Amino acid sequence: MSNYEEGLQLIEEKFGNGKDNVISLATIAREPGANGMQRPVVRSIDAYYEDGTFYVVTYGKSNKMQQIANNAEVSIAGCLEMFTASGIAENLGWVLDPNNAEIRTKLRTAFSEWYDMANNEKDENCCILAIHLTKGTLNINHWEKLYHMDFVNKTHMENGGIF
Repeated sequence: MSNYEEGLQLIEEKFGNGKDNVISLATIAREPGANGMQRPVVRSIDAYYEDGTFYVVTYGKSNKMQQIANNAEVSIAGCLEMFTASGIAENLGWVLDPNNAEIRTKLRTAFSEWYDMANNEKDENCCILAIHLTKGTLNINHWEKLYHMDFVNKTHMENGGIF
């Protein structure tokens, strides 16, 4: 098994299998900071992981979705695991869109304890955000082993990943 495949298996164990994960999502603000430079914005979100993508149910008019509309490049971090990654965010649209039926079912199951309380599916702005991972680093046991992963090319990056 390659380092990439081993890393994928560990990510699946840590985040997959229908789990409700709390991760941090960083986007770029729509307005510059005090110094005129772009500034990051980070928040914790609940996410479902499957096959290199984290899925989130959110509100289409939220600040994060407006920021993503301006710049789809995002970063995430596992709040309880030492995993950081970059990715491309994609608004998959309304949760009740027939194209979202399969992933919606998985999200409703993973988030069953709070899904209906937090989401109004009748509102067409209730949408699914997909975060397609591009590169990431999984840190096992505080630097015992690092998996630097290129999710696009499906390889281990010898020169390091992102931290």
